[in-house]
Amino acid sequence: MTPLGLHEFHAELRAHFTEVNGMEVVAHYGDWLAEHAALRHAAGVIDLSFRSRLVLTGADRVRLLNGQVTNNVKDLAVGTGCYAALVTNKGRMVSDLNIYILTDEILLDFEPGLSTKITERFNSYIIADDVQVIDASPRYGIVSVQGPKARMVVERLGLDFAMPAKPFQSTSVKDETLGELYCMNQARTGSTGFDLFVPVNSMPAVTDKLIAAAREVGGGPCGWTALETARIEAGIPRFGAEMDETNLPPEAGLETTAISYTKGCYIGQEIISRIRTYGQVAKALRGLQFPDSASELPRKGDKLFHDDKEVGYVCSAIASPTLNDHIGMGYVRREHNGVGTELQARTQNGPVRATIVDTPFVR
Repeated sequence: MTPLGLHEFHAELRAHFTEVNGMEVVAHYGDWLAEHAALRHAAGVIDLSFRSRLVLTGADRVRLLNGQVTNNVKDLAVGTGCYAALVTNKGRMVSDLNIYILTDEILLDFEPGLSTKITERFNSYIIADDVQVIDASPRYGIVSVQGPKARMVVERLGLDFAMPAKPFQSTSVKDETLGELYCMNQARTGSTGFDLFVPVNSMPAVTDKLIAAAREVGGGPCGWTALETARIEAGIPRFGAEMDETNLPPEAGLETTAISYTKGCYIGQEIISRIRTYGQVAKALRGLQFPDSASELPRKGDKLFHDDKEVGYVCSAIASPTLNDHIGMGYVRREHNGVGTELQARTQNGPVRATIVDTPFVR
């Protein structure tokens, strides 16, 4: 497991740690329910430095990336960005990507543990192109502020950020002490949210100040358990949880957020365009509600049945503090994935009723 850069910093805050795809993360600071409440009603500060981040430089960086991902990159202006999927020539997902267009480079933020794989993918298509793929993690960490009071918390850093107003917009500021910091509009729980890319040497000072500001508005530091719970409540799929290498992006409902059908050619485009032209995908990601009386929540991979016929599988399941209900997400074949359809999840402790519901669960 690769340790978190600020391990000792978080340990002093009584953090409990866990692992996500080979990377150490803060699980919680002793009371994940309070941390979840901060995300819902105030602001939570999360160290996301375990996530992967690459930078593309060189004159051909836009052209290369636009030929690799599902969304339109070539028409993006500096200071904007988009969400996209990286897929194989058969349309299967390799990763999802948060893409930010900076002045002289493109910044990619994505799930932990995938930097080597994605670097190798890009490098395999660089022949005579002027493109360099650089791992940004040794130089920059990520600290995220999520929740309805997130803007207020970032503004209390006193760095005069021009706060990015729209999703995937970014701004930067140079500070004599802290260096150059970037602020991205990135809502990770369905509410307001900002990711700050901070020079590694400045991460302790910036994180400490953000936590202090969050506490002033009723929030504080938050860990992975609270963040994942709030994410699922918002019905936002995550690569590695509700999406993996077996999925096509349209199966996960990414048509409106990550796919451009007018941008031209990219790796896997033919398959994805054919799906749109000739019909729906065979299965699709759906919200699931489980009865409170269930003795055990379904686990990832538990099969879903309709009248004794296997029709899908569970990807995630939680006890939602906001709804006081058991919810999750899973893939269901299109013949049986309409809202209101009653299914059965077969768990280790027996069958559990599952009802297909609309997402987001929490609006």
